[in-house]
Parts: sequence; structure tokens; C-alpha cells
Amino acid sequence: MLKRVFTAADPGRTRLRFAARAVLGIGAAVVVCGLAGHSLTGVVTGGLAALLALFTVADATVRGQAVTTALLPVAGLPVLAAAAVLHDRPVARDLAFLAVVGAGVYARRWGPRGHSLGVFAFMMFFVAQFLHATGGQLPELGAAVVLSVSSAAAVRFGAWCYERRLPPAPVPAPPGGRGLARATTRQAVQATAGAGFALVVGQLVSGQRWYWAVGATWWVFVNTTSRGETLVRGFRRVLGTVLGVGLGLLVAVPVHGAGLPTAALVAVCVFGIFYTAAVSYTWMMLWVTLLAELLYGLLGVLDPGLLALRVAETGVGALGAVLAVLFVLPVTTHTVTDAWIQRALRCVHACTAQAAARLAGDPAADPAARVAELEQLLGRVRLSVAPLVHPLNPALGRKRRARRVLALLDDCAREIRGLVAVAADPEASHDARLAAACWRVQEAVEALTEGGTRPAVRAAGPAAHGERPQSVVEPALNHLHGLERALAELAQPLRAPSGSPLVGA
Repeated sequence: MLKRVFTAADPGRTRLRFAARAVLGIGAAVVVCGLAGHSLTGVVTGGLAALLALFTVADATVRGQAVTTALLPVAGLPVLAAAAVLHDRPVARDLAFLAVVGAGVYARRWGPRGHSLGVFAFMMFFVAQFLHATGGQLPELGAAVVLSVSSAAAVRFGAWCYERRLPPAPVPAPPGGRGLARATTRQAVQATAGAGFALVVGQLVSGQRWYWAVGATWWVFVNTTSRGETLVRGFRRVLGTVLGVGLGLLVAVPVHGAGLPTAALVAVCVFGIFYTAAVSYTWMMLWVTLLAELLYGLLGVLDPGLLALRVAETGVGALGAVLAVLFVLPVTTHTVTDAWIQRALRCVHACTAQAAARLAGDPAADPAARVAELEQLLGRVRLSVAPLVHPLNPALGRKRRARRVLALLDDCAREIRGLVAVAADPEASHDARLAAACWRVQEAVEALTEGGTRPAVRAAGPAAHGERPQSVVEPALNHLHGLERALAELAQPLRAPSGSPLVGA
């Protein structure tokens, strides 16, 4: 696990820049709140608001990100106000919290913006519980949120907007449907049920820190769709929390709120959260846990007993999520995985079609944009297949099939990237062999996605008159033949002769 975090590919140093910018943006927000004369509670609220603004907003364009960031206070401040006003009314507070959970998850049906606003709203309610906010503190806390989101936005869209130099990164929407067939609707019901369990049992464990259990349930549901994904994520959350508590005993408890050491460690935690989020949920949770411990140290309430309580409440929350996905409108891993694989294969088809058009001389064809979409979809496939390739999965046959599918899809992506790079060369255009190979790839994808016969690898046709130099054409043909082979081999693990599910149940 440690090796994976530090050896994972970071094209263009995107994760490094993401993490470094987060430290700068959150640091700016904290400084601004301090200069505004806010109390420690206000500064902590502002810092967490800035963290969320930088972490959760994931629209495909910079313009979309800016709009979503501007809407965060609109979604979050009413929820913060409700949580503070209901602080001394437990029943109403609990019902309101569950309503925010359900609405926050349901909002994901509107794509990245709905997801971001739902997360921010939930976390404003959570922060109010974390800091025991009351109605009298609302003016300060509201001002801290607005100042901090504005400071984070100034860094993200002004001082360090590296996205302007990158192509838009499309974020694939979850599988659609109507009513309870829609994944986001089912998840909203599941999350509310799981949070209800976590709230009740969490309060039995601790009347003061019960919200940790609800928070654990909520975050287990983020970026998951099937029961398998949720089970794996719950396990990783508990593991990351346990590791974070162990590290906290060595680091946070001895520091116990001392100003400069705590500030330095908080910066390290922020960097760790943002740097590891894309490659290891366990490691991200380790840094989140250590950050929470450091904040409790600043508030003067940190001790080993509190850390043990956090582990217990996290376990309760993870159990709530597990029970919900197992018994409330369950969605199988196979159903979700099949949907994402089908979308990835159709994207391979679209990439090849765009490359074929570019090779035929169409200057408007842009396969590069489709490659970015393919990378996003393959990320979703990996997340969906994760339960099937997990070391604890006892179904060895399905595990082998799932790993084979992932390997072949990675081969497809590699060949597509190579093909697109060659297609960008104007000398590669107008070669009949390239066009013919592109059509064969498209036919192979159609066979896989539409239930046709198994795609076959066929030799390239004879060269046409006026073909381009071999030094330009051969690389493209090699990529296309490699893509044909990968698609042909995908037929076996995707459709087992026995009629068993695609890659698992």
C-alpha cells in the first residue's frame, strides 16, 4: 500500500500541484480569517470550508468550477444556520441531519455540481456538531465561510489556475434510470437509512461525538455505487482511521495544540489528503484522522480516550453503511461494473472514430478530448471492480476474470493514446490501411457492446495507392492491431461460456 502511494503515476505532476495548491489556498483562508479577528472556532470553520472548496469542486471546465465554488456558501450557509439553531433541540437536529444526508446524496443526480454542493451542505452541518456551534456564533461562522471560500477561489482561479493549461477533464455521470432504478435515488435512500442507524447507535456510544458515526456513513457512500464498492470503502475507512489514530498517539497527543508545531503538521496533513486521495482511500483517511486529532488538540480536548472513541464511532458508521447497502435496495457489483465497462468500450469506439476521421484528413476531428474521457471512465471501472480484485475476495475465478478485464482495458487505453499521438501527425493521413483498421476496431467494439459475435483479428488490407511513408504509417497500424487484439481477447472474460455474470456478482 505504501509503495502504491509513492510510485503511482502522476502525469504532469497533477496530484503534486493539486496538493501544493491546497496548502496555499487553505493557508490563505486561515490567515484571512485570523486578520479579520475571528476566534479559533471561526478560523477552524473557515479552514475546513476552504478545504472543501478546493477538494470537492470537480466540474469539467474552469468556468464551471468557478460557478460551483460561488454556489457553495448558498448551499452551505442555510444548513450551517439550521444546525446551529437546532443545537439544543436534539430530535429536530437529528431529523434535519438525516434530511441533509438524503438530499446531499440525491443531489448527485445533477452531476459534479450537485455532488459538490451536497458534500458542502452535509459538511456544514457536520462542522456545526464538531464545534458545538450555537445560534449566537452564526454571524462569525458565516463570515468565516464566505471569506475562506473567497480566499480559496482567489488561489484556485487567480494565483494558481493550472487547469487553464490543461484540456477539460470530463467527470462521468453515474448510471441513469428512473425512480428507484436511478443509482443516485437508491443511494439517497441507502445513505439515509445507514445514517439513521449510525446516529442512533453512535449516540448510545457517545452523546458528545455521535456525529463521527454519521460522518463515516456519509463518506463511505461518496463515489461508490454498488454494494461491493461500499463494502471495500467501509473497510478502508476503518483501516485508515485505525492507522491515523496510531500515528496520532505518536504525533498529535505529544504536540497537544502547541501553535507552530500544530500549524506545520496541519499543512502536512492537508498536503497528504490531497496528494493521496486519487490513489489510496486508506492513506487519505489516515491524514484526515490525523488532521482531526490536531484540530482537537488546538481546541484543548485531545486525549487517548478520544482517539479510541473515534475508532469506535467510525466502526459504527461503516457498519451502518454496510447494512444499508446489503439490505436496503441493494445494487450488485455486476450491474454497476457492466454499465461502466460498456461506457468505456463505447468511448474506445468514439476515440477510434475520431482518429479515423483525423487520419482521413478531417481537421475538425479531435480524438484527444475522447482520450481524457476514456481515462476518467477507466478510473470508474477500476473503482467498481475493486471489490472483485480485493485480496479478501474468496471467489478466485471471478478475481482472475476481473484482473484480466482491467489489464485488457489498460491495453486498449495505451494503444488509443499511441494512435491519437500518431493521428496528430499530418503525414499519417489518407492511408487506406489505417482507415480499414479503424473500421475493424469499431466493429469489434460493437460486437462487445451490442451482444454480437466475438470480434476477430483480421489482417490489414493491401496498401492503397499514394500511401504515406512507412515510418509514419507503421506505428499507427501497430497501435490499431494491438487494439484489435485486446478487444478480441476481452470477449472471453466479459462473456464466460457458462453464462455467469460479466465479472462477478
